Amino acid sequence: MILAIDAGNSRVKWGWHDGDGWTSLATVSLIEFAAANHDINPFAATHENPERIVISNVAGEGVHQLLINWTSIFETEPHWLRGEAERCGVTNCYERPEQLGPDRWAALVAAHALHSGACLVVNAGTATTVDLLSAQGAFEGGVILPGIDLMRFVLHEHTGRLPLQEGHYVRAPRNTVDAIETGCRHAQAGAVERMFRLLGATAQCIVSGGGGPALIEKLETVPCRFVDTLVLEGLARIALDESMRARR
Repeated sequence: MILAIDAGNSRVKWGWHDGDGWTSLATVSLIEFAAANHDINPFAATHENPERIVISNVAGEGVHQLLINWTSIFETEPHWLRGEAERCGVTNCYERPEQLGPDRWAALVAAHALHSGACLVVNAGTATTVDLLSAQGAFEGGVILPGIDLMRFVLHEHTGRLPLQEGHYVRAPRNTVDAIETGCRHAQAGAVERMFRLLGATAQCIVSGGGGPALIEKLETVPCRFVDTLVLEGLARIALDESMRARR
């Protein structure tokens, strides 16, 4: 059994994988995770010692320590994922592969397994990442921009009068709140569409993250697929690959 943990900036997701598929999945907000009762381990409620634990953490040192505490009850030492030069048929062309975020790396591994052609791999969360993956499995690079909530917040914090309020996406906004909302949505979709143009006609956009469904609604000309567990899928594949390497 594999325990895969994806600690993001807003949520912590985890799942138990038996080598063929997920036996259980869970998600909580980062605030809930940090405030969890120390007598109740969220990872050990229904499962025994896993064969492998693989973790992607982009939430910082505090969450890192919490994850150490929660996984210390198991005999297995966690594998803390970092960007690598190559894994599962994916080649990392980042200038310094180890600087690529572990969530982005896991998502690329999963996307390559899910689609045989070129992919645009998008994670729409606190930040939005848009990564180019060739049909041959080469990660060619990508962009990072603020997510919708962060865009709204920055506009509010760094202007004198712009409100911090969720508006509506409309074709031609006629009030400030809708103008902010529509502008942020255009910025997200526009970044994805411009990056998608760099890929071939058979490419697909694979989207994950809490903001993914709303983003897909605005991508009218881009073929999209939403995979909410994309990072976890990549983590499970990496753990299975580690097991195969250990048996060689």
